[in-house]
Amino acid sequence: MLHPIRTGSASGPLLLADISGYTGFLQAVSETHRDDAFADGRVPDAYGLVASLLDGIVGRIVPPFTLSKLEGDAVFAFARDDADVPRGAALLDCLTACYAAFRERLGGARQIWTCRCSACARVESLELKFVLHAGSYVVQTVAGSTELIGSEVVLAHRLLKNHATELIGHGAYALITEAAAARLSVPAGGARALTETYEHYPPTAARVYSLR
Repeated sequence: MLHPIRTGSASGPLLLADISGYTGFLQAVSETHRDDAFADGRVPDAYGLVASLLDGIVGRIVPPFTLSKLEGDAVFAFARDDADVPRGAALLDCLTACYAAFRERLGGARQIWTCRCSACARVESLELKFVLHAGSYVVQTVAGSTELIGSEVVLAHRLLKNHATELIGHGAYALITEAAAARLSVPAGGARALTETYEHYPPTAARVYSLR
């Protein structure tokens, strides 16, 4: 028997905060500690650290954004209305503050971390990147969870694979599409322009802001 699913349309900012280097880091830790920590049921400190980093990101961007869900190494958040989030330079300040808190939490955990193996040392390579897009989407409530669907949601996720590092080098950054920048009056000062192309979408113009 099919049950009705509550849906509603909305339009607003879509934000992804993604921990770069996450997959390689946990794979290395899993392999290195396969015969010691995992063998007796203990979980390596690295896993608790990653959970702590994600928790810290959520604590910095929710509010003003609303949490949609955690997606492995990324936090996906949204706003139903532009008035719910900072505008202009205040928006960049919000993302910069989130990154600063990320680095502080990473450094603090490293000071009390007992393991110094080469795999765990790769924690220093973890970075944070943001993708901010804006557009229309549909909100669905399924089994008590809120899900966002729509072509703009898909585009926001595809923008995680981009060419930003070719412009600014490796490190933390915020990629903000022109659609989001215009909608939220984000200043262009200090940004580098780029255009990304994905299948089924017209070229997407964006700006990249280094957060280092």
